[in-house]
Amino acid sequence: MAARRPAGHLAGRLRTLRTVRLAWRITRLNFRAQLEYRSEFLMMVAIGAVWQVSVIVFATVLLTRFTGMGGWDSSDVLLIPATRMLAHGLFVLFLGRMHGIGYFIQEGRIDTCLVRPMPVHLQVQLRAFPTNALGDLTVAVGLMAGALGRSGLDWTAGRVSYLVVAVLGGMLLEAALFTVVASAALRFPAADYWGSWLEELLGTFGSYPLNVLPKAVGGFLTYGLPLAFVAYFPAAVLTGHGEGTGVPYWLAAASPLLGLLAYVGSRLLWRWSLRHYTGVNG
Repeated sequence: MAARRPAGHLAGRLRTLRTVRLAWRITRLNFRAQLEYRSEFLMMVAIGAVWQVSVIVFATVLLTRFTGMGGWDSSDVLLIPATRMLAHGLFVLFLGRMHGIGYFIQEGRIDTCLVRPMPVHLQVQLRAFPTNALGDLTVAVGLMAGALGRSGLDWTAGRVSYLVVAVLGGMLLEAALFTVVASAALRFPAADYWGSWLEELLGTFGSYPLNVLPKAVGGFLTYGLPLAFVAYFPAAVLTGHGEGTGVPYWLAAASPLLGLLAYVGSRLLWRWSLRHYTGVNG
């Protein structure tokens, strides 16, 4: 038994390495396929950027017309949409194909994934290259550069490290929310419409300090649908507003960790839902 365990571990590592190489090869092929039609490729990038025009307008109005919002300086507020946008752009690039999976399920294409050796979740993520994510990330990086440039904070190694993990945590939390919707769509394909509702909520409320909203709404976006952990709480911790968020400081500071835990939990839910999937017609 002692001799078999290292051999089994090595075989598992080799399978993982082969899967990573295959995923990278498929991604390259998908990207090259998109580049075959240069005009459409550039249009999709532009669509990804234009889709975020509301965030740009909000940032412009905030910086030119208001000195702050909800007790926050305008430069501090700007860090919220910048963090949310960067997390969202990374989500769309790496994990965003779970959004809109209802159509994939309704057409019966996910049934084909079940008979292939590659994990279904990975197959779903590799079904197309998200060109629009490049536009999202272009806007997000520009907004983050503007937010950091206007910030009066001392960007120590600790603050920079926290910002990085906060963006990654926000990406994972957004992925977790859409993975939960995708898991529900395996049973009820129409549940995919909840993803559009979720996207609207993220776009509408994800860029503001939640303390400007009624307490009931802020409570729902914290404990019911935890959008506050994507960008609001991390930005509050970074800018010194962590004590005024309405939640314990440690909870606000733990936002990146909660994003990771939420994503792990959503993947377990996805696996459970996939095991109980019975097909589009039951």
